[in-house]
Amino acid sequence: DIDVGLDRTHAPITVDNFLKYVNDGFYKTTVFHRVIKSFVIQGGGYTHTAAGLIEKTPTYAPITLESQNGLSNLRGTIAMARRSDPDSATSQFFFNVNDNTSLDYQSAANPGYAVFGRIISGLPTLDAINVVPTYTYSSTDIEPRTEVLVYWMQRLK
Repeated sequence: DIDVGLDRTHAPITVDNFLKYVNDGFYKTTVFHRVIKSFVIQGGGYTHTAAGLIEKTPTYAPITLESQNGLSNLRGTIAMARRSDPDSATSQFFFNVNDNTSLDYQSAANPGYAVFGRIISGLPTLDAINVVPTYTYSSTDIEPRTEVLVYWMQRLK
């Protein structure tokens, strides 16, 4: 298990968005689809079928980036994944396996990634996922060879 404490004080938009997906059951059939050893594990956007990874369609609009919130991408924190557009995060999130301060807000040209909580218990699970064997397609497409499911996420307020 990984138990996460969310920080609505510093990232209210991001926490509310994440909780909508949790409460809708969106994550129940997803996998951690990206494992970059000693960096991040990412999930929340794909399911795995016999045909391979299938992207799930986000059910809510992208949110405003909250990376200037005083929180840092340190080991055990959870942050929103996004595309190149700073305001493009939807359902995908990642856990920082190590301190990744390079992912923090630097400037408008390098806006970083919004941290919105931290692991309160379950760091050994994070570490176990970090070392699963992977297929490497590119520097950013690193898929676990063993399916790592998000089995269940509790309804939260």
